[in-house]
Amino acid sequence: MEPLIHGIILAFGLILPLGVQNVFIFSQGAVQPKLFRALPATITAAMCDTMLIIFAVFGLSMIVLQFEMLRIGLMAVGVIFLLYMGYIIWRSEPTLSETHQPLPARKQIIFALSVSLLNPHAILDIVGVIGTSALKYVGSEQLLFTFACIFVSWIWFFCLVLAGAGMKRLDRTGRVLIVVNKCSALFIWGTAIYLLTGLI
Repeated sequence: MEPLIHGIILAFGLILPLGVQNVFIFSQGAVQPKLFRALPATITAAMCDTMLIIFAVFGLSMIVLQFEMLRIGLMAVGVIFLLYMGYIIWRSEPTLSETHQPLPARKQIIFALSVSLLNPHAILDIVGVIGTSALKYVGSEQLLFTFACIFVSWIWFFCLVLAGAGMKRLDRTGRVLIVVNKCSALFIWGTAIYLLTGLI
């Protein structure tokens, strides 16, 4: 159960901050006249994350596991990156000033692809943090860890679009988002400490 729980906590902590990707999914759920019309953006974002997670876990690990010092070095960098990212998220004051227009399916897919695959923060989170964290596991444990991360990603995006559809009114003050980011920072710092125990 350790890799499963680790994957869930790590993925949840990384995906929780409402950056441009999450805000876009949430806002489409809020502005689309019907919930199913926001599904193109939701599914596209989830599939992009799935692809990046699989690449990070299996592509990176196949190379790194051959070199013990490289594995330790990457895990150390991952710890530092997590600590820094937690600090940045803790201090951030997000707003919901992103796109709030009910886009057609084609434009939803294009925008979701751009904020998922061209977002350096998302790529660093998945490849740099999830990829290096996966080095702690091998075989079936690594598969469980990967499944947990992908599962959280899909559930999160569908919950976002449902939340948007339910609210229909966005939090323009940013107060709720600040609380969410504080919780995310705590999750990320906890993950950094957990990863650090694997180096000691």
